Amino acid sequence: MKRLLTILFFFTLTSLTAQSNRIVGVCVSADKSAKIQIIQGGKNFQDTIFWLEMNRDEQGKPLTYTQNQDSSKRSRLLRGLEIIWNLVYNDGKWKGNICDPESGKIFVERIFWIS
Repeated sequence: MKRLLTILFFFTLTSLTAQSNRIVGVCVSADKSAKIQIIQGGKNFQDTIFWLEMNRDEQGKPLTYTQNQDSSKRSRLLRGLEIIWNLVYNDGKWKGNICDPESGKIFVERIFWIS
């Protein structure tokens, strides 16, 4: 799972271009184990996992966000989980919030430098 999220974050962030409208659409992770969808709502963008090659655990249960800091949300499915939101492009920088399902941490208003 950690490898998957690392690949997703890396692929998502390195896929972004200077023209913000070009990031809208579907991206496939480098190892092709996940697909993410980037959509735009006003000036903001968000990134949602919508397909996982392995979306079930060893017992056949759908993978969930077990590390959520709010215990009432730990049953949320990883498929459909919004991992990046409020992503905006301004002055050559992308700024947004990121959820790391592996640790349960949320990183608010992170700045991403895209080359």
